[in-house]
Amino acid sequence: MSTTPRTRVVAAGRPHEPNSPVNPPVEFTSTYHYRPSVEYPQVYAREGIPSFEPLEQLLAELEGGQHALLFSSGQAAISAVIQQLPVGSHLVMPRHAYMGFCTLAQQMADKGLIVLHRVDIAETEAVLSTVAEASAQAEAAGAQSLLWIESPTNPMLEVADVPRLVQGAQAAGTLTAVDNTFATPLRQNPLSHGADVVIHSVTKFLSGHSDVVMGAAITSDPELHTQLHGHRNLHGTIPGPMEVFLALRGVRTLAVRLDAAERSAGVLAQRLAELTEDGACSVRSVGYPGLADHPQHQRAAQLLGGFGAIITVDTGSREAADAVLERLQVWTPATSLGGVESLVERRRRHPGEPETVPEGLLRLSVGIEDTEDLYQDLAQALRAAGS
Repeated sequence: MSTTPRTRVVAAGRPHEPNSPVNPPVEFTSTYHYRPSVEYPQVYAREGIPSFEPLEQLLAELEGGQHALLFSSGQAAISAVIQQLPVGSHLVMPRHAYMGFCTLAQQMADKGLIVLHRVDIAETEAVLSTVAEASAQAEAAGAQSLLWIESPTNPMLEVADVPRLVQGAQAAGTLTAVDNTFATPLRQNPLSHGADVVIHSVTKFLSGHSDVVMGAAITSDPELHTQLHGHRNLHGTIPGPMEVFLALRGVRTLAVRLDAAERSAGVLAQRLAELTEDGACSVRSVGYPGLADHPQHQRAAQLLGGFGAIITVDTGSREAADAVLERLQVWTPATSLGGVESLVERRRRHPGEPETVPEGLLRLSVGIEDTEDLYQDLAQALRAAGS
């Protein structure tokens, strides 16, 4: 029967045979017994083990894809996709995106492996113009072109017109990859618009408990799936069976966790935005797609199934941002996002963040704690830093 994503999160990938366990068992092994005269599906764990299959099936169903592959980290999944590009290929990428992806892309460009084109992913016509140019240059060089989309972007929360960008890229003969970590499959499904591959940091919202490092790539292209599987096998970038078990257990609650965090984020963003008028507070601006003054608010309302659980607060300076972090009691100053606990970080503390990210920008990942507790903790820290 046809089911909604909220049901698939809980039901997909479960055994249904009589007397089978409700939860798939964890298989701890590195190799498999064989007989020379018989072909077996399992040979060696680096090629994949049955413990991967329930989570891979679940992620494929959530994204509307045919194939999903788990990787040892989100960065490993990113690397697997980018390294499918032939030498001399052109990569069109957002000016703001996950730092690990940006660093890897720049290193490949510095080695002469690819040509980079940085764009404001929210400026649709400009992006499509760059895609057309990159595609023509790549074709002339006998190479490939790839449009990398992140929406909302990390950390600036720019929202891309994913359907139009994918359609335009297809018309130009350019492949499309979408990092769907911030939106999650419950808010956005790029494969349904024709994207070639979707990437996730399973570490974040999918597993949701800040206890697993993992990535995934989902596609409906059997050739691309085979290539990515071969890359994973040769590079050894598989997760461990226990990590897969934890991630699968975590993703079962994705719908309720995301709903709760998103509700709080909407309230917090509105109340934090009101603090911009309080001269005693270190709040210069607040970024959240759900706010009416967000540059892509209408686009987000039209294309996303919700506004997400990530907020940015520009405190005006590095000193103010660090002062806020020192005074927080409920929020946890830490990198990463998407867990049940609320995390906050000054992004420019990382050398790889571009200068277009303000020095005093705090990225807030809203968890599932009481909304009022979260607000009061932020408000006292912002006021103390402002004074």
